[in-house]
Amino acid sequence: MVAASANGGGIVIRAAVPEDAASIAAIYAPHVLVGTVSFETDAPDARQMRARMAASDGLYPWLVATIGAEGGVLAFAYAAPFHKREAYRFACETTVYVADAAQRQGAGRLLYEALIDTLRAQGFTQAIGAIALPNDSSIKLHEAVGFRRAGVYREVGYKNGRWIDVGHWQCQLNDPAVPPVEPRRFADVGVVRG
Repeated sequence: MVAASANGGGIVIRAAVPEDAASIAAIYAPHVLVGTVSFETDAPDARQMRARMAASDGLYPWLVATIGAEGGVLAFAYAAPFHKREAYRFACETTVYVADAAQRQGAGRLLYEALIDTLRAQGFTQAIGAIALPNDSSIKLHEAVGFRRAGVYREVGYKNGRWIDVGHWQCQLNDPAVPPVEPRRFADVGVVRG
């Protein structure tokens, strides 16, 4: 798949490969171990991340942002099934994580825009983002790329000694057709920008 480069910033957006799993796990671990952004309590290692990437089975994208074509991973984003039941297959849940050292460099937004553009090209109809609240920066990012608040589940997660609300943000990717068109595989579409 061809990498998509950001305008002048040196940030490259590309499809994640199994060799990125250790970097992805390292970016994700602090969110699991210290924060409340993720509701996992045990940080997955590189092997577990590779297994999660493989579980997308070529349908759901996993993307990374790097500095230059050969640079280290600054951020990752992916889509996953919104729910497992068959009728939900036209919607997906999206996630983005940025390394602490790369915060406020624009990598998260560029990456999320590429993920949304890719999902649109694949033919998904809706993207859902779940945000542990409060999280103003994540809300701003989601809304900047087209998500709108869809609702809040109150006190549904308990982590680090407190109950946490989860907000859902929704982005319409394509008009729902009747009958719906099956989404195309990421393996067939590749990374799409703009």
